[in-house]
Amino acid sequence: MNIQFSWKHGLIALAVAAAIGCNGGDSTATTPTVENKGTEATPAAAGRKAPTAEGNKVEGDVIKVGIVGSLTGDQKPWGEDSVEGAKMAVEELNAAGGINGKKVELITGDSTSKAEGAKTAAEKLISDGVIGIIGEVASGHTIQIAKSAFDKGVPVVAIGATKTDLTQEGTHVSRVCYIDDFQGPVMAKFAYEELGLRKVALMTDNKQPYSQYLSKTFGDKFKALGGTIVKEAFYESGQTQFSGQITELKAETPDGLFLSGYFTEVGPIAQQVRQAGLKDVKLMGGDGWDSPQLLTSGGDAILGSFFCNHYNNKEDRPAVKTFLDAYKKGHAGKEPGTTMAALGYDATKLMLEALKKAKSLDSKSLIEAINETENFAGVSGTITLKGFNGNPPKRALVVEVRPQSEGFQVFRKAYEADEIK
Repeated sequence: MNIQFSWKHGLIALAVAAAIGCNGGDSTATTPTVENKGTEATPAAAGRKAPTAEGNKVEGDVIKVGIVGSLTGDQKPWGEDSVEGAKMAVEELNAAGGINGKKVELITGDSTSKAEGAKTAAEKLISDGVIGIIGEVASGHTIQIAKSAFDKGVPVVAIGATKTDLTQEGTHVSRVCYIDDFQGPVMAKFAYEELGLRKVALMTDNKQPYSQYLSKTFGDKFKALGGTIVKEAFYESGQTQFSGQITELKAETPDGLFLSGYFTEVGPIAQQVRQAGLKDVKLMGGDGWDSPQLLTSGGDAILGSFFCNHYNNKEDRPAVKTFLDAYKKGHAGKEPGTTMAALGYDATKLMLEALKKAKSLDSKSLIEAINETENFAGVSGTITLKGFNGNPPKRALVVEVRPQSEGFQVFRKAYEADEIK
């Protein structure tokens, strides 16, 4: 998502908030041609700790790189797309001769859509000798990967993990997506200014750090704009009945409901919200809604809702066209189902490009090279990490949920970081 702009104002406050304080459906919404500006981003906070362990070193003629994804479980759509995007990046590099004549081997680990599974998968990859790890999408999963990788001195490039303080796990962690200190305020601004909402209730997944913090950043910004958060109700991942929470919220007569969790629960919540008689309440959320499965579980109840996303298959940019053409060749003409294919591709390619520039083929040098990344031309936009504590400046899209026949996601508005103060 690529334009040249200045971010010199409006992000200082976000940096402070981060110091105190996914992830991504079908990416087929129609958007205008806009280029992402790679200038000043939001540092999570200064003074990140650096790993002391030496990490892994490349031995022989093969460079091992790992990726952790949800290949089984509820978040499988994200995991599968992440891995497919990563495979594309590796295949392209190997076809071009590899790095110093060495080919890259991508080793996958299955998080099983659980934080403990992500930790186990990361530890296995590290023991297998990977020089770096790509992943994950869910912030709770990625935090566990980052902790394990810190102990061993191995870099992590997150795909869609947006929880702001994730990169405070250490200098070995970076990402290719925007952060919740941006995403939450984007949706609050859209709710207040574009939808005209004044009374919003929150539904938060208390098992997901992503959901907890996204609700907070949305609520803080919505109140700063002049709106009221009438109530916050809590549930947990895997829950299927939400009548108790909805009854509580209905009593507060909200005109909007912000659902900060993942698509797995959002669809059923939408159905039950409408069944409870809240027919005109606007439903909104973050990039955790990003899966076509939202339409299956949400049905007509989710149509007309809005959520924030990173990238779009219909963006009219050369980088998007090139990526999709290559992707479709290897997938029987089908486009990626979620944004995570593009972000997985970007995360992997960024790590590989950094490895080309590293002083030597080892994890420690790779961490240094990743943190020096500037103006990396990703499919999802230009990515700069240098000076921003692992958090690149990214543009955000707000899309409306429509039937699959209309493309699932229909573009409504784009926000640059300098618009969120």
